[in-house]
Amino acid sequence: MTDAASPLTDQARELRRMVDLHRSPARSLSGLRSLAVLSGKGGVGKSNISVNLSLAMAERGKRVVLLDADLGMANVDLLCGISPRYTLANLVRGEKTVEELLLPIGGSVLLLPGGPGVQGLADLDEASLSLLIDRLSVLDGIADILIIDTGAGIHKNTLSFAVAADSTLLVTTPEPTAIRDAYGVLKSLAIATQSKIDVTLLVNMTASEHEGQEVADRVRMAASQFLELTVAYGGSLPTDMAVRRAVQMRSPFLQAFPDSRASRAVGGMADFLLGVEEKEKTLFSGRGIKSFFFRLARGLGLGKSS
Repeated sequence: MTDAASPLTDQARELRRMVDLHRSPARSLSGLRSLAVLSGKGGVGKSNISVNLSLAMAERGKRVVLLDADLGMANVDLLCGISPRYTLANLVRGEKTVEELLLPIGGSVLLLPGGPGVQGLADLDEASLSLLIDRLSVLDGIADILIIDTGAGIHKNTLSFAVAADSTLLVTTPEPTAIRDAYGVLKSLAIATQSKIDVTLLVNMTASEHEGQEVADRVRMAASQFLELTVAYGGSLPTDMAVRRAVQMRSPFLQAFPDSRASRAVGGMADFLLGVEEKEKTLFSGRGIKSFFFRLARGLGLGKSS
């Protein structure tokens, strides 16, 4: 006797299909690459960019896992119109597998809900942390790119994700306080890494491309002059009513309004980042998921002695 398929059953089947599609029979020598998305303050559209950038990269043939690691305002699920049943906390406690946490949000993008599980990492001893990282290593066979939506501001957790990632995307707006706080993030990253970190700047909510370029020039010049830090400029996203409407619809704007100015701009951002990635493959590859989480653990001071 068989029960009628429920929405949860359908979702599980779709997830299994996507995980199977994400898996590749043989991985190349290049490991998964990680990109941390951060901002100096809230309200600049960081999470929205994380979601839509993930979808844009998927449209360009990449398998993407999006980790919602914003402890204060985890809202990727709201932007995508989904309700996660489990988070990283369930994996930390050994209750669920990585595959059971992953949720499809469109294209070849899977969401890994972090929630309180990120904070729960602090309670793990060294052996438990090592076991958790081994469980997470399955992502190397599922994704080409891990995008981490971090918290806003200059906090240890946020900076640790940025330093652990292969590259960092810093989101700001033309608002003076946002520019000031973005520079504060760059200063903290420069101190933490001795100015040896791959950072790309994105200016959101601009009135024009010229305004975005002006903001970027100011930030990049200050970073170079005072921090000896080279910051790439990845472009700008315009103020677009389609973004607000998509948020109200609980749908990514790239899906709800694919022909909008914001969608075209985020596509250009994906092209820029993927173009940089292709060039860097001749120099170094992504360091893989285990390496990322071990670096993160060191940055957070995790792995307490038993």
